[in-house]
Amino acid sequence: MKANKILISGASVAGPALAYWLNRYGFEVTIVERAPGIRPGGYAVDFRGPAMQVLEQMDLIDAIKKHETRSGKITIVNKNNKKLASMPDAFTSGELEIMRGDLAGVFYEATKNDTEYLFDNSITALQEDSDGVDVSFSNGETRRFDLLVGADGLHSNVRTLTFGEESRFMHHLNIYFAIFSTPNFMNLKDMAGLYYGTLGKRVGVFSAKEDTEARASFYFASPKLDYNYRDLAQQKEMIRSRFGNEQWQVPQLLKLMDEAPDFYFDSVSQIRMDRWSKGRVGLLGDAGYCASPMSGMGTSMAVVGAYILAGELQASAGDHLIAFKNYETKMRPLTTACQKLAEGAEWFVPQTTFKLWMSRQIWKILPHTPWKNMMIEMPLKAANAIVLPNYEQMGVLADTVY
Repeated sequence: MKANKILISGASVAGPALAYWLNRYGFEVTIVERAPGIRPGGYAVDFRGPAMQVLEQMDLIDAIKKHETRSGKITIVNKNNKKLASMPDAFTSGELEIMRGDLAGVFYEATKNDTEYLFDNSITALQEDSDGVDVSFSNGETRRFDLLVGADGLHSNVRTLTFGEESRFMHHLNIYFAIFSTPNFMNLKDMAGLYYGTLGKRVGVFSAKEDTEARASFYFASPKLDYNYRDLAQQKEMIRSRFGNEQWQVPQLLKLMDEAPDFYFDSVSQIRMDRWSKGRVGLLGDAGYCASPMSGMGTSMAVVGAYILAGELQASAGDHLIAFKNYETKMRPLTTACQKLAEGAEWFVPQTTFKLWMSRQIWKILPHTPWKNMMIEMPLKAANAIVLPNYEQMGVLADTVY
């Protein structure tokens, strides 16, 4: 039996991006999302190389540019807000940059008329047989689909239900982080950002929304912690307990943290799996191959992965076994290259006095060395680890699904 009805878990970026292409190819698509709506906030995400090609083929470049940002110069400061070093915006911005919440909104608007969205709902169980997947939802309903795709992030529920416990695939990089919106009380301009660091900790503030607000970020080094990743009160207390005695703007940011509508906390981790599909269930984006925020490539991987997976499903006339195999073969080089970008995470949050001193020296001299261009080019090199198939030329833009 060929696939026609597809359920996607997750309505952030990867899920709606996949829905866009599946709709275009004539599949019947449903997206289930635990949150009551599209999640706002988040950090700036950018696109390079093949990801830009995908956005152009989606005809969404103009819509994204309406929300375009451009991270400005990053300045490293001490507790007195005195400049220690700075980096140009090219170190953090790709060819196109947008806040994650704004991007999710663009993708939702592009898919809502052709996709069934089930908000405030989640998958509680699934049962697969040779012809399809029976899915039980938290609202008590059970429905049947031909395929299920988990695009539900680092803590993927679909991955756990299908492949087993998260701990089998999680590779912790010994860093935790929080990010949330605040007023732009420091009057930062043009997406400029400030970083303040002490041993095992780093705090950042960037302007956002045309300087009308800001984003605050807290990073701290730690071995794996036992906590409830859905308990925001517990997570905020973890931030307070580690940063409560820090100087600079930290006391003010901790006060603003409780007022933030979009507080997010998680580990800096990667998902490493030998395969991304099992039977009629596949994984997309962070659910299958999270490279961590340290790579700066997660959103590009999600967008490219959605394009490849949908294209392969249509090119194989809906034969999921062939499609999942080809999707993984084409995507694996990109995911491997992007995960390698995060290997220097310990230099972002140094855990020894020597590394803290050394990292500050590197920040000072790097903009004035030949290595500057290499640092800028590394993400683009990783992005170009994949050559996009032209599914349109392959004749897969059919009006019907077999």
